[in-house]
Amino acid sequence: MGFYSQLVSHFALFIIPILIRFLSFHVESFTPNITTDKEALISFKSQLSNDPPHPLSSWDQNSSPCNWTGVFCNNLHDNRVVALNLSGLGLSGHISAYIGNLSFLDSLQLQNNQLTGVIPDQIGNLIRLRVLNMSSNRIQGILPSTITHLTELHVLDLSSNNIISQIPTDIDLLTKLQVLKLGKNNLYGTIPPSLGNISTLTNISFGTNSLSGMIPIDLGRLKNLVELDLTINNLTGTVPPSLYNLSSLINFALAANDLWGEFPEDVGDRLPKLLVFDMCINRFKGRIPGSLHNLTNIRVIRMGHNLLNGTVPPGLGNLPFLQMYNIRFNKIVSSGDRGLEFLSALTNSTRLRRLAIDGNQLEGVIPEKIGNLSKVLSLLYMGQNKIYGTIPASIGQLSSLRLLNLSFNSISGGIPSELGKLQELQELHLAGNQISGSIPKSFSSLRKLIRINLSGNEISGKIPVSFGNFENLLSLDLSNNKLKGRIPKEILHLSTLSSALNLSKNFLSGSLPDEIGSLVSVTTMDFSDNHLSGKLPSSIKYCLSLETLFLARNMFSGSIPQILAQVRGLVNLDLSSNNFSGIIPVELGNLKALQFLNLSYNDLEGEIPSAGVFQNLSAVHLEGNKKLYMTAKIGDFGLARMLIERSSDQVSISSTHVLRGSIGYIPPEYGWGEKPSIAGDIYSFGIVLLELFTGKSPTNNSFTGGINLTSWVKSAFPQKVEQVIDPQLLTYEDSDAIYDHVNAKNPNLQLDCLSTILQVGLSCTADFPHERICIRDVVRKLEASKEILLKAAKIHYEV
Repeated sequence: MGFYSQLVSHFALFIIPILIRFLSFHVESFTPNITTDKEALISFKSQLSNDPPHPLSSWDQNSSPCNWTGVFCNNLHDNRVVALNLSGLGLSGHISAYIGNLSFLDSLQLQNNQLTGVIPDQIGNLIRLRVLNMSSNRIQGILPSTITHLTELHVLDLSSNNIISQIPTDIDLLTKLQVLKLGKNNLYGTIPPSLGNISTLTNISFGTNSLSGMIPIDLGRLKNLVELDLTINNLTGTVPPSLYNLSSLINFALAANDLWGEFPEDVGDRLPKLLVFDMCINRFKGRIPGSLHNLTNIRVIRMGHNLLNGTVPPGLGNLPFLQMYNIRFNKIVSSGDRGLEFLSALTNSTRLRRLAIDGNQLEGVIPEKIGNLSKVLSLLYMGQNKIYGTIPASIGQLSSLRLLNLSFNSISGGIPSELGKLQELQELHLAGNQISGSIPKSFSSLRKLIRINLSGNEISGKIPVSFGNFENLLSLDLSNNKLKGRIPKEILHLSTLSSALNLSKNFLSGSLPDEIGSLVSVTTMDFSDNHLSGKLPSSIKYCLSLETLFLARNMFSGSIPQILAQVRGLVNLDLSSNNFSGIIPVELGNLKALQFLNLSYNDLEGEIPSAGVFQNLSAVHLEGNKKLYMTAKIGDFGLARMLIERSSDQVSISSTHVLRGSIGYIPPEYGWGEKPSIAGDIYSFGIVLLELFTGKSPTNNSFTGGINLTSWVKSAFPQKVEQVIDPQLLTYEDSDAIYDHVNAKNPNLQLDCLSTILQVGLSCTADFPHERICIRDVVRKLEASKEILLKAAKIHYEV
């Protein structure tokens, strides 16, 4: 036997058996068992936060995992871990890939924690898994493709996370799936038609995502479906008719998409088990299906914000378990005094909590029986209709009411004192009616109010001092009424006010109390159009959240306080039409957020600041202050620089120092010795505007015999305006021929636009400064003209 033959023989006799035993030992050691389960769980714990007290402190290396928190073992399978329930323990951190080693796991529940990171691909190794719930965490990333390996799954709930993914097209590999909840994530793409192949599905919840496309007709094959929630997505098209044949449906919710079409009149007969019918915020049209009112067990009917018309069908008295009825913002109609009588039928719905009929064309008087509605009714929306008559006193019987909205109707009479019984009331909206009389003293009992809007009525009397009791108030609007007297100091002590305090357009008098400085959180204050007087209190500097302050058309006097510049967030400031005097504080130019400033029609004097908002002519209004002077920047409109002669009593422009290139652009009043002004700059701008669109300069040789650029344009305006327009503008052809198409459809559109521009130029170049248009209106008119032309071009281009 040769050497190599002997070596092979020895290898076969001695080495191979040893190798086999070695391999057998190690294969045994890697066979999944309770030890490998324990190692997997320890690895899972290692990826979690260690902040004490640790909810998994019982997970000790020296004890059996079957005794650990949330771990469940099965004695029939060698004590293997079969379930892991760690829901609601406040866990944070990542999900370890070693979770995939728990090969006997039947249920994995990690919901209601703060877990982050991605779902590991190894989740697909858990082929025995029947329940997977990771909802209400902060999980990110995509759905792993291996998730469709879990063919034993009955429940898959990954809702309320930050998953950015498409729904797998092979989702139908999960042939035993019953519950599929992926709502409140960032899912995109379309709903896979393959879902219709999973005949076991009972619940589909995809709400609050970014899914698009049409609802697959295939879903109509899911005969066991009890819940279909596709709300708040970007779905389009009509609802597949087959969905209305899913007689097992209990929750049918498609709200907040872009769906259209009509509801079948017999929808209630075809879906007899419905408890929730939620179709709000779409484009459905047609009538409210009367068959819905035959569903005696239904809880929720929501069809608001659609295009529904017709009347409210009869049968509302058949719904004893109804909790919400919402048909707001449609085109539902009623007529006559009894047009709202359908509300009386809802007195049988003793569990009704929300009723919303606002934003329709409902006419009639509020029935006295409204006070017999459910004692648990908390939200009542009836605004923006054609309701007239008075507010019935019985409304005070709705003891659970938290919101009452009757705004923008034609309600008259006084506010019933019985409203003071609504001690749970948080929001009261009666704006835009014809309500008269005074504010009832009983309002002092409404301690939970957070918003009050009584604006746009004929309410008289004084603002009750008792409003100071509203310690939770965020917003108060009493504007556009007939209130008189002083502003109560008590309401200025409401430190909770943060949204708005609007007392404008009343007959309030007296000074603005120093207590205004207590309103440290208010963003908007409007006291304009009253009879307020005196100086602005220095305490206003403490209103550090203030963004809008309107005090126009009052009788305030004194100087504009420099401390206004300490209100750093101020965006809009209107002090116009008062009696303010003195100089404009230069500190106002330091307000970087300030975008609108109106100081017009006061008695201000001195130099106009040049920094900040004052650099934007369209944002500042100073007209009506005869003693002001804006170092003139005539060169802003293409003029040559001019030398200004200064004397002790006036500033004038010397004609001897006018440089070539300035003649024709200078306003005539500068030749009379007037000071440089904004009105002068506007004149110069107007000349440039006329020059641009006529093609003629003000010094053109054709202008003789007293004719100038302005009078020449005026002679042709408006009937013969095409005679003064630069011919090149009228023959201009756009490279995309968009405007040619527009002109073919409306041949006067371009000429009308040019005519508007010339009209602006003429308004700027009036002979007398006070006759000239203000720069704000210049901007507005030019922008409007441009938008009309561009919009017409855009519409044609899109078509």
